[in-house]
Amino acid sequence: MSFAEPSRDCPLCPRLVGLRTELRAKFPTWSNAPVPSFGPIGAKLLIVGLAPGLKGANRTGRPFTGDYAGDLLYATLKKFGLAKGEFVADREDRAWIPDTLTLMNVRIANAVRCLPPENKPTPKEAATCRPFLVAELADMKNLRAIVALGRVAHDAALAALGRKASAAKFAHGAQHDLGGGRVLADSYHCSRYNTNTGRLTAEMFEAVFAALMPKLG
Repeated sequence: MSFAEPSRDCPLCPRLVGLRTELRAKFPTWSNAPVPSFGPIGAKLLIVGLAPGLKGANRTGRPFTGDYAGDLLYATLKKFGLAKGEFVADREDRAWIPDTLTLMNVRIANAVRCLPPENKPTPKEAATCRPFLVAELADMKNLRAIVALGRVAHDAALAALGRKASAAKFAHGAQHDLGGGRVLADSYHCSRYNTNTGRLTAEMFEAVFAALMPKLG
């Protein structure tokens, strides 16, 4: 099927709908809706995250915008020529600076499109949301590489491609052959927790993309 984002009031996951309803009443100026993917559908690279963050994408309506993870991600993409323009993480506090960020040859999606409680979607919620990623991948005719940010995103990408998790074990820096000249690359999630604890450094994160650049032409 042709790819389409979930509706603003997507009813598929009752627990996520309940949280969304609660947050819309509490924070009426926030997006509080399924977060659409960002970047061109014709991109050669797809980055898959887990789910929107409470004060990040759930608030701003754009993947990895509004929390620390986006600072590292978008700085890295700009370094490798995969993004250009000004990235404004917090549009409320820096409204006088126009956000002109544009992605080039890369698209960003989440395995689960809505904010889950405690940032932890259930396996059922992940499976329920999977058809959106399946359709998105099918429409990415130029796709050459997927970067999975974390094990859950890794498993979601494999499942969306019709593969078992056992077919490729998650490991930071690993590349897995998907056939047809395509690869799945793994990275620890670029969260503040991972960078603060030293599990992921900017150099480690950049190395994942450096290894992929030859495949993107």
